Amino acid sequence: MHEMVKDIPASPRIAAQTSESHERVAGNLASGVIVLCDHASNRIPPEYENLGLPPGELARHIAWDIGAEGIARALARRLDAPAIISRFSRLLIDPNRGEDDPTLVMRISDGAVIPGNAHVDSAEIARRKARFHKPYDDAISATIARFRAGGIHPALVSIHSFTPVWRGLKRPWHAAILYDPRDADFSRHVLDALAVDENLVIGGNEPYKGGLSGDTMDRQGFAKGLRHVLVEVRQDLIFHDQGQEDWARRIGQAIRAALDATGGIGPGSRRKTP
Repeated sequence: MHEMVKDIPASPRIAAQTSESHERVAGNLASGVIVLCDHASNRIPPEYENLGLPPGELARHIAWDIGAEGIARALARRLDAPAIISRFSRLLIDPNRGEDDPTLVMRISDGAVIPGNAHVDSAEIARRKARFHKPYDDAISATIARFRAGGIHPALVSIHSFTPVWRGLKRPWHAAILYDPRDADFSRHVLDALAVDENLVIGGNEPYKGGLSGDTMDRQGFAKGLRHVLVEVRQDLIFHDQGQEDWARRIGQAIRAALDATGGIGPGSRRKTP
């Protein structure tokens, strides 16, 4: 178990907070961890009229990461860590993209045309940035600042999920760790800890690549010198509560092992500059 920081109170808490763009789950600074869930919700405010999509499309992975929110909440409970959880669909605007990314507002996603995004202009994108993207990102920054004020450099753990089949091909991985090749130490410790279970197939930078310029881990983790990891879990394993709890347990154990291996949560735990 990682050691407690000795120069802060035993149980300094970060309070819960809810806004239109996000929910912050309360947690303990001494956890040394902030849990993130960029694609937790398929919620679209009524005035957007579901972006012209039928309800069945909003239930698909194009609108959110199925099962990811449940893992993030369960993981935060296990670690007694604060969590920042989005409350809007990635189809409105993707919080895991940089503000200049061409896929920030998707017009087509996995074969589905998004009518409400087809003719979106720069003014509407700016409104969505101000209403959804920026407040979510600011909540992460504010929570990091609270940790640093207590002398702790937190590790960021971002929870995502992926479809079991993509373009007709079955995906063999149970879970995957996505990492930036410039800064992979913490992520590789998490991967190694998960891969101890020989019954699991754990991907490294597959089925997706990590290190996307401007994404949440880049701007909040790498750019700020924090240890960070993005965990993807296959959706057919986590569509129910028990699967989410099981994976929260596995990920929690792996995070604790990675914290111990990279300096715990004290002043010496800042990510080493490559």
